[in-house]
Amino acid sequence: MEKRYRVTLTIEEREDLQKLVSVGKAAARKLMRARALLLANQSEDGPGKADPEIVEALGCGRATVERIRKQFVEEGLEAVLQPKPSTRVYERKMDGRTEAHLIALTCGAPPAGRSRWTLRLLGDRMVGLGYVESLSHETVRRTLKKTNLSLG
Repeated sequence: MEKRYRVTLTIEEREDLQKLVSVGKAAARKLMRARALLLANQSEDGPGKADPEIVEALGCGRATVERIRKQFVEEGLEAVLQPKPSTRVYERKMDGRTEAHLIALTCGAPPAGRSRWTLRLLGDRMVGLGYVESLSHETVRRTLKKTNLSLG
């Protein structure tokens, strides 16, 4: 069966990839992708191996090899070797006002029966007071670390 995405490397691209692989001083993902492209190369001097052979040689998944082929054909060599930057936008749980309430709460007296505040207690109290809908102890830790505030 003929592959939908045929990898045909130019001489310069092949030499660059071979140099990258032979030096071996790059991220593992980048090296694996370079090896996959070299094995999938269907130009005159390329091995032109099928996906199952590449999977066997590299120890990766079939879908990975297919994605590498597709990305090379559609976007080019640089897009295959360089990971895309994340476009995820992280929504902040706490703004300045909420952070101020957390700091004030931390500086106040701990709950009855406790000698000090814990991160989980602070998070639960902030939720209980209605400042936020939910708050993890890790968010409390990061906020207090950012303000150089110590619980001890």
